[in-house]
Amino acid sequence: MTVNKIKAILGAICLLLSTSITYAFQEAIERPNILFILTDDQAPWAFASSGDPNAYTPNLDKLAAKGVSFRNAFTTTPVCSPSRTSIMTGRYASEYNILDFIVSPNHSKLTFDPNVNAGLDPKSITFAEMLQKNGYHTGLVGKWHLGDWSTEDGKQYHPKNHGFDYFSGLLGGGTSPENPELEIDGEVKIVKGLTTDILANEAISFIKSTGNSPFLLCFNTRAPHSQWLPVADEDWAPFQNMDPILPNPGYPDLNIAKAKRKMREYLASTAGMDRNVGRVLAALEEKGLMDNTIVVFMSDHGYNMGHNGIEHKGNGKWITKNIPAATSNINTGYRPNLFDNSIKIPAIVYWKGVTQAGRKIDQTISVLDIYPTLLEMAGVGLPSETEHKLRGRSLVPLIKGEEVADWDNDFYSEYSMVNYATSFLRSYRTPEWKLVRDFMDPKRDELYHIALDPEENINLINDSSEEVRQVIEVLHQKILTKMKEINDPLLSEIEVDKAYFR
Repeated sequence: MTVNKIKAILGAICLLLSTSITYAFQEAIERPNILFILTDDQAPWAFASSGDPNAYTPNLDKLAAKGVSFRNAFTTTPVCSPSRTSIMTGRYASEYNILDFIVSPNHSKLTFDPNVNAGLDPKSITFAEMLQKNGYHTGLVGKWHLGDWSTEDGKQYHPKNHGFDYFSGLLGGGTSPENPELEIDGEVKIVKGLTTDILANEAISFIKSTGNSPFLLCFNTRAPHSQWLPVADEDWAPFQNMDPILPNPGYPDLNIAKAKRKMREYLASTAGMDRNVGRVLAALEEKGLMDNTIVVFMSDHGYNMGHNGIEHKGNGKWITKNIPAATSNINTGYRPNLFDNSIKIPAIVYWKGVTQAGRKIDQTISVLDIYPTLLEMAGVGLPSETEHKLRGRSLVPLIKGEEVADWDNDFYSEYSMVNYATSFLRSYRTPEWKLVRDFMDPKRDELYHIALDPEENINLINDSSEEVRQVIEVLHQKILTKMKEINDPLLSEIEVDKAYFR
């Protein structure tokens, strides 16, 4: 072989390598980064832009003004672990036998059962795994709450075994709002400072360390989960002297003083979260990444603060002066529920060049839709149905402003409360009606005409009119159909096929 031929071959190889490297680099630049922000216990009303007269959330309001907001977004189960299961897998939590919030083995009040509600099955395929396999550098900062990995058996539940290259955050479901115990760089330690600021610092460090590969950063805040105080002085300032307006001040026997105090503390914690979201977004701007980063913001579930006489979420607690006594299934003070204020969540998407600034979307969506949405945004195909069957649908057409004539606005939710109470709730909601069945105790069933009674003040379950009886029958059958579709484990425990209509 002549010298010239060798030179020509070497030149061709160099050109090919150069072209491949350039193509790969351009592809990495063009594929969007994804910042997925998941707050904890944040109600959709806890925004100034929602019209709430008490809230102070300038950064989230600004994000909503630049992006699109969903006014009818829901979670499948209104407590932490099941909701997060649905977000990460695009499936109902009952499909993984995650029924209630996951208890840490060292929890002081509840018994940890390694056979039920233990953690997210490692055989599941999360959206983080799909993005990781397709070239994304993946990070999770904050709250995971899908299994405790402090034991040898529990290591399978660590976020790094579910698609994340990097993790920094909470070991379990909660920690103190200051001087928290966190895992950082694989080391568990006490970190001095306010938890909400520390987690934002970790998220900012992740952003600053990113290279040319597109990244997924899940920034899962602790706030505004209780305990709410202490907060930074600047986050407390707007609420220090506030006399907050309550959502349902006329509710019989409502403890108004307690509700107002808790409202101030809750919104101060929300303000601290908002301030730190602003810091994380500013870090993207400073690194010149904002134009190529899709920002998706939502909460794991809603929250009540005096609504219907309760506080908290699906495992609600009475906030009345006189607390109902315990029953054989319900501990003192608890009110299991699937109220809209528990299952409704805030949801905002900012995607430069795609989202129309300030647009409101009224179609019903759920946390099940996040998985296929993020994958379509990233140009990543869905797993096969035999590999991992998804229950949601991509929101990209709605985000782009396309007309979707056949969009289904019905919504199904579930909650088998097993911590502090036993209540097997299943609900089917249409834009007009909502039926809630408690298969543990039919006396706790509920029906609301939400088109006329959006606050769910009037339970029509015992109404004898023909219209109401027909609505109950139709929605009840829809509940049973959905339970069978997802092979709800409740089906094997009780005879739900025997419909009961009063």
